[in-house]
Amino acid sequence: MRNKRRDGIRVRGLDGYHNILPYVMPKRTEAEVSITDQFDVTDLVKYMADRNEKEGTNLKIFHAICTAVARTIYHRPRLNWFISGRTFYERQDITLSFVVKQKFDDAGDETLMFLKVEPDMDFDSISKLILGDVEKVRKEKSNDLDKLMNFVGSLPRPFLELFFGTLSRLEYHGVMPKALTAGDPNYSTVMLANLGSIGSESCYHHLSNYGTCSFMITIGTLHKEQKLMDDGTTQERDVINCTFTLDERLSDGFYNAKSLRIVKYLLEHPEALAQEIKEKVPVEL
Repeated sequence: MRNKRRDGIRVRGLDGYHNILPYVMPKRTEAEVSITDQFDVTDLVKYMADRNEKEGTNLKIFHAICTAVARTIYHRPRLNWFISGRTFYERQDITLSFVVKQKFDDAGDETLMFLKVEPDMDFDSISKLILGDVEKVRKEKSNDLDKLMNFVGSLPRPFLELFFGTLSRLEYHGVMPKALTAGDPNYSTVMLANLGSIGSESCYHHLSNYGTCSFMITIGTLHKEQKLMDDGTTQERDVINCTFTLDERLSDGFYNAKSLRIVKYLLEHPEALAQEIKEKVPVEL
């Protein structure tokens, strides 16, 4: 059994319960848990609008959520674990992936994006990274992963069955070639779907048994709701719903619920997003 993969280090010291979970539930899709939470982003919307106007930035809600999630993962390492070959591994990098639509219509092509987040990044640098890569992809119309998928997808069915059967064995033994995983969202820490950008609400999204990605987030539309405040009054607030799907073999509900507190704090205290990913978040866990 391999103690280290190119993309992860084997987790040791687990109790018997966790050691047998990959045998009781060998597939990631058998171990999904999902929760939808609502975040009050009124202050965040004001913060971004003010900075965008005064400083010429192009901060967006999606960038803020990516930043909050990345920082949470940095301080809650189990969210960056995965199971492969019935063995627990801790990923060595925090990586985000999402889909970019070339055009917002039914026939618009989709391109998969893959971003690595460094510990010294913050809201601004992550925003610039996302905007730069999206602009590049839309200008070039595709990336290397698209070209690879187009080639593989053109193969006859028997070759596809042999190809993916071989990949399954390579993944089980932790020896997948980097050329086949680099930039693949199925090998990211978390995949995000910004459904709000197409006017849709957040929804449950399944995980995949292919690859190692064990964390999925869908983001709904920014909208207004009447909220009961601490002083007993009601106010119209900007809110957004996000649905989180995770592999429960890696972290239980108690761990995940505490992790969500960090996401909520960061989205409701936008000034904290300006701090580096590695900075501790003042949330009592």
